[in-house]
Amino acid sequence: MRRQSMTLRRESSLRAPIVVTLVGELDYPGAARANRELDPVTAGDRPHMVLDLTRVDFLDCGGIGVLCRARRRARAHGGRLSLVITDPRFLRILDAVGLTGSFDILSAAPDTARPADDGPCVTGCDGQVSAAAAPHS
Repeated sequence: MRRQSMTLRRESSLRAPIVVTLVGELDYPGAARANRELDPVTAGDRPHMVLDLTRVDFLDCGGIGVLCRARRRARAHGGRLSLVITDPRFLRILDAVGLTGSFDILSAAPDTARPADDGPCVTGCDGQVSAAAAPHS
């Protein structure tokens, strides 16, 4: 399995989105780990998350499940989830499973987002996760 990493960024405004950048493969073997990383971001009151998939090079049914779970959790807390997708293959996958209209699709992450104070959140093959899994409130 390839190494996966996530970077959390957010704007200085309290209502600004948290931008999570995924790198590598978003797949079935890594889905549980990705969910553990994203769950704290979608918790709380009215979370606004932008999930940047521009550095993801593989997406399968497990990855689709991660996206749907994050969207469901954000909505359950009165928030929203947007996806940054530039790879036409990923757009075709979402279309094939009937989810194109379920996500706000962006061509780039918000320019005003900045790295979170937490630094990068990295998961690797050994299952070790940095302490920067969730942004500070």
